[in-house]
Amino acid sequence: MSVYDLPTGFRFSGIASGIKKSGKLDMALICSDQPARVAGVFTKNKVIAAPLQISQPRVAAGRCQAVLINSGNANACTGDAGLEVAVQSSKMLAQQLSIAEDLIAVASTGVIGVQMPIEPFEQALPRLVELLADDQAAVVAEAIMTTDAYSKAASARVECQDGAYNLLGLAKGAGMIHPNMATMLGFVMTDAAVAPELLDLALRRAVKNSFNSITVDGDTSTNDMVLLLANGSCEGAEILPGTEAAEQFCQHLDRVLLDLAKMIVRDGEGATKTVEIQVTGAASEEEARVAAKSVATSSLVKTAFFGEDANWGRIIAAVGYSGIDVDQNRIDISFNQILVAKNGLSTGPELEAEATEVLKLAEFVVTIDLHQGDATSSYYTSDLGYEYIKINADYRT
Repeated sequence: MSVYDLPTGFRFSGIASGIKKSGKLDMALICSDQPARVAGVFTKNKVIAAPLQISQPRVAAGRCQAVLINSGNANACTGDAGLEVAVQSSKMLAQQLSIAEDLIAVASTGVIGVQMPIEPFEQALPRLVELLADDQAAVVAEAIMTTDAYSKAASARVECQDGAYNLLGLAKGAGMIHPNMATMLGFVMTDAAVAPELLDLALRRAVKNSFNSITVDGDTSTNDMVLLLANGSCEGAEILPGTEAAEQFCQHLDRVLLDLAKMIVRDGEGATKTVEIQVTGAASEEEARVAAKSVATSSLVKTAFFGEDANWGRIIAAVGYSGIDVDQNRIDISFNQILVAKNGLSTGPELEAEATEVLKLAEFVVTIDLHQGDATSSYYTSDLGYEYIKINADYRT
């Protein structure tokens, strides 16, 4: 992890507790020096992991001071025993930090259906608390990884009239990536003082256009969680809804989360391409979003990207079955700036050959112009190839 803008009043730690057989880092702690305001967004899966059952009502109360995360075991589909481990780990941490238990959120990621032992928490928590430091965010980013090829972090420093504040986002995710949520864990910290209602609105807006606008494999997990904590340590004026400062905060949060979301797509299991599906000329933003999602989640489209095949027929077909009303005779499709279909018809083999060269790039944009209005929306996806099958076929071995 490079140098990032770190919010004041937050400390971090991470250790290897033994949950992962590999001996890699697998437990992390984020702690605010004072109770922070918090907003959260969680999985829409009806099968919900034990940590989320604990954390959701606590986050809904609006205050959080510490987040305990483990990787290597999802503590999902583990029944009463798994729920008890989540509760007990929270109790033990509260005692170690001398704070109220309801100020602690817990999160897990890893294999589903494996009982979580309490012993790693009993042994690791004292050391985890002892190691807390304001410069150890990189360790947290590493400790929350599962099949990730690299850790993910993004930040922003925001200058304002009465000083400055920082935003820092940490995330994990590579497989089981699909809204809602996009199968991942995300933790965003700021030392700004943000009004509670703005905190929630800002997070939901940013998540919609980032973590809920990416797909790798169409699977939504049981453990997805994004938390936004604001502890007000920068001592600036409170940021209120409807103000210029609020819009400034939202824009920077949007960017941090979109940066993290793109990292997740780029790190998609076995991925060799990162592709923005941009739908323009739609009748409404929602229709543009529906069409973009349909293309981005198409296995046929994604395998064509892997094969570096400018098969625009698969793309227009995905638009057609998206459910929105389109006129196939008005649709244009481009790979970067290379127009391969005009008014629903091929522009010829020469331009398609140029488009094939575009598909050899690691990142490119597919633009679909519906010519039905002025609305635009984007979705971010990866290709789908042999390595994805290998990784997930061997995941538990």
